[in-house]
Amino acid sequence: QVQLVESGGGMVQAGGSLRLSCAASGRTFSTYNMGWFRQAPGKEREFVAAIRWSGSSTYYADFVEGRFTISRDNAKNTVYLQMNSLKPEDTAVYYCAKGNFGRAAIQYDSWGQGTQVTVSS
Repeated sequence: QVQLVESGGGMVQAGGSLRLSCAASGRTFSTYNMGWFRQAPGKEREFVAAIRWSGSSTYYADFVEGRFTISRDNAKNTVYLQMNSLKPEDTAVYYCAKGNFGRAAIQYDSWGQGTQVTVSS
């Protein structure tokens, strides 16, 4: 079972940026497809972005609108989510997950504990 630990969340004003990191345990990280999801209070968990094991393919939820970038460093067992032009509606707990490069949470089998992102207006 892989262990995932997110970091980099915090409070930022609208229009600001944050970079989230997700560090994975184990020696097979380079074989994992990874994703980022988020969950706001009272809402269901929603897909944000995904990246293939090689980093060769990525895709994003429509609401990202070019503001976020998912990337990975397999030598460091880490996946990143660079978030720019943040909006108050981006406020949520952000989770990284290992899975099948899909949009549905059920396609992911290991999850981190989450990191809080709060965007003030």
